[in-house]
Amino acid sequence: MNTNNIKDRRSFLTKILVAGASGVALLSSSAYAKKETTDTTVVLTEDQKDMLFYIYQEEKVARDVYITLGNIYTDENTFASIQISEQRHMDSAKELCEKYGVDTSGVDEDAVGSFVLPVLQELYDTCVGEGEKSLLDALKIGELIEYTDIEDLEHASEGMPEDVVAVFESLKEGSLSHLDAFQTAIERA
Repeated sequence: MNTNNIKDRRSFLTKILVAGASGVALLSSSAYAKKETTDTTVVLTEDQKDMLFYIYQEEKVARDVYITLGNIYTDENTFASIQISEQRHMDSAKELCEKYGVDTSGVDEDAVGSFVLPVLQELYDTCVGEGEKSLLDALKIGELIEYTDIEDLEHASEGMPEDVVAVFESLKEGSLSHLDAFQTAIERA
C-alpha cells in the first residue's frame, strides 16, 4: 500500500472533516461514479470470481460490524453513518458479482452477522468481540477494518478488468474516508 497516497488523501479528507465524521461518511457513499465499459466479453477466472465474492462478503462484514457496534454504542454516530456507505459498497460489489456470473444466492444480506465464508464469519465474530470491550476498542476495530479493506481492494484489483478496477478504486476511496472518520472519532474518544 502506497502510504504517500494515503497520507495525501487523508490530508485532503481531513480538511473536509469540518463537516463532521458523518458528513464525510455520507459524502464517501455518494462517490461511486459507475463507469461504463464497452468490453462485455471479458471472462473472469475462477480465482477472480472468488475474489469478487470475497470482496462482496468483506464489505458485508464491515457493514454488519458497524450495525452491531452502533447498536451497542448508540451515542457514537460514526458507526451509523458509515454502515450506510458500507451498504453501498456491498451493492457495488454485488453488481460486479452479478455481471460476472458469481453466485451470491447463499448470502442473506438481512442476516446481520451471518457469512458464507468461514474466514469472514470468524473475522466478524472477532471484531464484534473486541469492539464490545469499550467504545475506544470499537472505534479501533473500525479503523482496522478500513485498513484491511484498503489493502484487500488494492490486492484484489491486480489483473482485474477495467470496470472492476474502477469500482474497487471507488470503494477504496470510500474506505479512506471511513478511515479518517474513525481516526477522528478515536482522537476525541
